[in-house]
Parts: sequence; C-alpha cells; structure tokens
Amino acid sequence: MYHGWVRRTDFAYDLPPELIAQAPLPERSASRMLVLNRATGAPADRLVRELPQLLAPGDLLVLNDTRVVAARLIGAKPTGGRVEILLERAVCEREALAQISASKPVREGLMIVTPGGMVQVLGREGELWRIGLPAPALDFFDRWGQVPLPPYIHRAAEESDRRRYQSLFARERGAVAAPTASLHFDASLLQRIRAQGVDTAFVTLHVGAGTFQPVRVDDLDAHVMHAEQVTVGAVTCEAIAKAKAAGRRVVAVGTTVVRALESAALNAEPAAGVGDGAPHPLRLAPWSGETRLFIRPGFQFRVVDALLTNFHLPESTLLMLVCAFAGRESVLRAYRHAVEAGYRFFSYGDAMFLAGGIAHNPGPDKED
Repeated sequence: MYHGWVRRTDFAYDLPPELIAQAPLPERSASRMLVLNRATGAPADRLVRELPQLLAPGDLLVLNDTRVVAARLIGAKPTGGRVEILLERAVCEREALAQISASKPVREGLMIVTPGGMVQVLGREGELWRIGLPAPALDFFDRWGQVPLPPYIHRAAEESDRRRYQSLFARERGAVAAPTASLHFDASLLQRIRAQGVDTAFVTLHVGAGTFQPVRVDDLDAHVMHAEQVTVGAVTCEAIAKAKAAGRRVVAVGTTVVRALESAALNAEPAAGVGDGAPHPLRLAPWSGETRLFIRPGFQFRVVDALLTNFHLPESTLLMLVCAFAGRESVLRAYRHAVEAGYRFFSYGDAMFLAGGIAHNPGPDKED
C-alpha cells in the first residue's frame, strides 16, 4: 500500500563505510543474496549461485546487454592544469556530452590535451559539456579512457576492471556505468538457469553517469531524472507476452531492466491512461527512446514480477524503485538485516532477490 512517501529522507539508512565493496569477489556467482519475500516481508540469506532454485521452468529472465565504455579520460589544459572528462553519451560520430572537472572553471573553446589527441569544449548543454573529439566517440574513449569505477570505490581502476566491471553478455556499447546485478552471472550460472527451462531475453539501457548523482531536493515531486537511452525489441516483447500468457514470471535482472520494461509499457498505453494510478491491461510493443521514468512508492508495475538487484545508496532513486516494488518498510528492514549480517554493498557487492514467493525448487543445488 502506498503511504505517500515523498521526502528524500524517508529512504535513508545507516551504512558503515567498511561494508562498501571495493573490489569484486574472485568468482562472480559467489556473492551472497538476500531473498525478500514480498508477500511476507521475511528475509532469507542465500547465495547468488542458488538463484536457479528460486526460478521455475517458463519464467523469463530479462537482462540488460549494454556494454560499458572506458568513459573516464584524464587530460590537461594547455597551461598544464589537470582535467578529467567523464563521458555521458555520444551524440554524433565525433561529438559527445560529458562531465568535465578541473581546478579552474571550464569555458567554451577550451582545448584539452589527451593521450589520444586534442579534445575541444564546444559549449554547455544543461549540466553537461558538448565536446569535439579527434576520432569516433566510443572508439576514442575505449582506446584512451579508463574504466569509470563509481565514486564510492576509493582506488584507481585496474586492468582487471575492464573485465569484471562488464557483464558476460555485454554487447551494445554506450553505458558509462555497469548494470551491476548482471555482474553476478558467470557461464555456469547462466547454463544452469537455461537448463532448468528458464528463458532469457534482453533489453538495452545505456546507464549514464547521472545514476551516481544524488537526489538534491527534499521534495521528490521536484526531482528530475537524468535521461537514459533505451531499446526494447520485438523478440523481447514476444517473450514477455508468451510468459505472461502461460502464467509465468518476468524476472528483471537489475533496476535498469525494470525502468526499460516499464518505460516501454507506459509508452504503449493510450495517452489518456498514463499516470492515472489505475491498473491497465499489459500493452507492450517494441520501443526505442529516452526514459526519465522515476519509479517510487505508488508506481503501478505493469511488466515485472520479480527482481534481482544489488544494494543501493541511501536516499537514491534506485533504492526508491526497490521500495516501490517490495514496500518501503520491508526493504529498509531487509537493508538493516544486511548491514547487521555484514553484506557487501553497491556495485561490486552482494545482491537481493525480491519476489512473491521464495522458492519454486527448494531442493539442493547439486552442482554447487
């Protein structure tokens, strides 16, 4: 039930800094997984490699196939001052939007010296800068940039991060942050899930640097989400329709998948029905565009039935989405349990699985 949570501070919790994971575990699927039963609010401590036990034949697992670009680039002003460029997205072949930080204000026309050549600041666009590049944008950053580790990871990116801060099924370049729930999947886990009769489908949502921007207003009605590019294709729409018709679940791997699917569903609804708070029969059609969908308590989910996600920052829009899905009190209680149990938090941390029931297949996983 929606209780009118409209303040940023309604989604605060205490997190000891030492629980913020600074590096991935050696094995992707070895992370812990806190299972939250949406019906009862009861948490259970499991492991990600046990996920097949929580799925049933015919369930549809939807994954985000975005590929992270090496989006952080260090350069210098002609005078020698250090400049950091963080790619937001390419806008044409040799132009992009980016965040730029330097010791002194950045101005239009600035030429930045980088290992790959000169980058020119073309002008301001909102909170971002449009930049001109000496080569196609994504190729340029992948060649000369660094892995854009989140700001709460307090170490320099290493060569191993190029592999581990990327899912096994990443194929569509464009993200500047990983869809981190996907990082838990290794080849063995994917094989066991498919062998169990669970289908898989893909969407693309290119995660932007804005995902790390804090909510700066107390009144959530005043918050404006950053835009992210989404593609939901015909094959995925057909797979969802098939699962729904068979009474099976659509299981989203990550909040990015939730936002992609729910954005597509809203886009497919008649304009008069959008935003009135009433449930609608599911309409889903192939869709590509930008989404600024802000999911928080009170949102009517149309597509997603279960969710695998990582733990999210206090007062963040991602935590608000999880609270919308499983209930604010239940989620924050589960977070307190995770803190007390020493779970690892954020991008390289542990996971949560949120569903109406805990296990369809409660027997032991014989391959573990």
